Amino acid sequence: MQVKRLAAASVATLIAAAPLFAKAQTNVTLYGVVDAAVESADSGGPEGRQTRVQSGDLSGSRFGFRGTEDLGNGLKAIFNLEAGVAVDTGAQDSAGLFQRRAVVGLEGAFGTVTLGREYSPIAAVAGATDEFGQGFYGSNLSGFGSGRVTRRLANSVNYKSASFNGFDLLAAYSAGEKGTGPSGDLKGIGAEYKLGDLYLGAAYQTYKRVSSGDDKEYGAGVAYKFAEVGGLEIKANYLSADPDGANNKFKQYNLGAGYPFGPSKVYVNVQQNKLENGAKGNAWALAYSYSLSKRTNLYASYASLNNNGLATFGLNSGSNSLAPAATSLGADPSVFTVGMRHTF
Repeated sequence: MQVKRLAAASVATLIAAAPLFAKAQTNVTLYGVVDAAVESADSGGPEGRQTRVQSGDLSGSRFGFRGTEDLGNGLKAIFNLEAGVAVDTGAQDSAGLFQRRAVVGLEGAFGTVTLGREYSPIAAVAGATDEFGQGFYGSNLSGFGSGRVTRRLANSVNYKSASFNGFDLLAAYSAGEKGTGPSGDLKGIGAEYKLGDLYLGAAYQTYKRVSSGDDKEYGAGVAYKFAEVGGLEIKANYLSADPDGANNKFKQYNLGAGYPFGPSKVYVNVQQNKLENGAKGNAWALAYSYSLSKRTNLYASYASLNNNGLATFGLNSGSNSLAPAATSLGADPSVFTVGMRHTF
């Protein structure tokens, strides 16, 4: 499948649908998440354990606008603008305003086409098969961080097919911009299968690094909810990044479980990170959340990562990171958090 051809076809779909834009009904929603926590964090380095207030240890704090416009004949115009917020300081959590997501597109019987800043196919699969929801420390963002395999794509054209007997296809093309350093083109494809409480997903991406060849990136995962066992969830995934011409292929394995009881839920995740040069880090994490209402949660979590003598892997939550210095080989980071999240 030629992803560039898909991009051209997607744009053509947008143009062809333009005459249908009249006499439409519009719906716009303001939404958000406010999440803050107190952390006791130790990177494993000489500075020792530190206490700090951080934003977004369960879910990244954000506000956004999303909307749909009914264009008739089963066709809808859609958009989403989502900005990250650092609750601990009140500032934006990144340089750009709508860095989390900024898309406009069409949705219909053919599926969904979006243009703008969107999640990559691997990010979609990894998010669906991470028991921590890429939130708590020790999620599948740990080890290599959120800027690599599970990255968001700027300047992108994205397609998700309509579901056919539980299957849907994902495709993305992101155009690099000159003068932006090592950023380059990304092409990605993926597939998902959903049947009741079962989810299966897999994706592949190539990312062109202007100065050092291409990354070949892989992701696959599974999730299942055992309704007959009180809603027990089991999720597992595998992520890999293989830089072209470099002896540092990265592999990560995750296995997590979650069990709800009343207003509470307990989560656990174990993880292994490996580099081709022998660096290895094993992590485990435990978390608990308590729902005060449908929109407000209290939570606590603990995560620990054990690096061997060649490794400096770190722990990541959805918004924050805790990693040893590059020179602190074998340092073992750990973090305890207590926080609150409110959604609106």
